[in-house]
Amino acid sequence: MVEVPVMRFLMADGHGDPNTSERYREVVSALYATSYAVRAVAKAELGRVHTVGPLEGLWSAADLGVFHTRDKDAWQWTLMIVQPEWVTPEVVAVAKERKPQETDVRFEEFHEGTCIQTLHIGPYDAEGPTIARMHDEFMPAENLTPRGRHHEIYLSDARRTDPAKLRTILRQPVRSIS
Repeated sequence: MVEVPVMRFLMADGHGDPNTSERYREVVSALYATSYAVRAVAKAELGRVHTVGPLEGLWSAADLGVFHTRDKDAWQWTLMIVQPEWVTPEVVAVAKERKPQETDVRFEEFHEGTCIQTLHIGPYDAEGPTIARMHDEFMPAENLTPRGRHHEIYLSDARRTDPAKLRTILRQPVRSIS
């Protein structure tokens, strides 16, 4: 169990299979381009340097059964990259002016609060049993129920990492049943 504070992110939304969706590829590219532009502006104008964070995703669907059936075309997602607390809307606006994107990247605060999380090692398509243990074993044992969207933090670069060695933080906001 973790308590996740309010954090600021660059975010963009979409839907569909992340393996085949052109929108997914556009959003990933735009988020990284904007994040590196923010980093450059922060360094030049604020004298502050930071490491660009990992890609993160919030996942949902109108029918949660599509996650078990792997009907990825029905998935809704928000991709995001965390920003340091000292990055302001003004810094982001300057970065977006200098590196305009066709994709609608936005800057906003996000608060998850109480969550359960675990580290999954292996392919993304093998996350199912780990997520099932979170939902079907841990949450009931702790008198918890899901709240909010499933959250994944991608610690590995899928383009360069053997799928068996991918590291992903799986996070689920929860609330007490009582």
